[in-house]
Amino acid sequence: MATFAGGCFWCEETAFEGIDGVLSVTSGYTGGHARNPTYEQVSSGVTGHAESVQVVYDPAKISYARLLDVFWHNVDPLQKDGQFCDHGTQYRSAIFYHDENQRNEAEASKRKLEEEPRFKGKIVTQIVAASTFYPAEEYHQDFYKKNPTRYHEYRMACGRDARLKELWGKRR
Repeated sequence: MATFAGGCFWCEETAFEGIDGVLSVTSGYTGGHARNPTYEQVSSGVTGHAESVQVVYDPAKISYARLLDVFWHNVDPLQKDGQFCDHGTQYRSAIFYHDENQRNEAEASKRKLEEEPRFKGKIVTQIVAASTFYPAEEYHQDFYKKNPTRYHEYRMACGRDARLKELWGKRR
């Protein structure tokens, strides 16, 4: 299992779905103090939780390192307390590790990015221990399939793809 926060969980969900070896992706909330939070509570910024995704994967088919690569190429690791047009700690970028191996791999991947001249010492993405993950309400799961027009309008208006292209080049 892997858990990531990268702004809007609708967009993080689509980054991982359909990748060979990824068994499921669930939108939800983690990293805060409130128990059983609702979308309204999390989006208000009072719970300490971040919109996140929990990725269940088959390590025989996809490595955690590959999941980290997908994560990095779908966030702006330079933006503190938000992602793209969404602002507040509830939209922060974070890697929530589940064991020491994940922690070590996440920290190594972050160090590697920080060594790149364009990112030198500026990566603000958090790497923290995983805590209780609360699945988001059903209407948020697979939102891009249930409401494709609204999803694409949000993604375009938020400037996510333009900024990702600016940071990473061609989309992976």
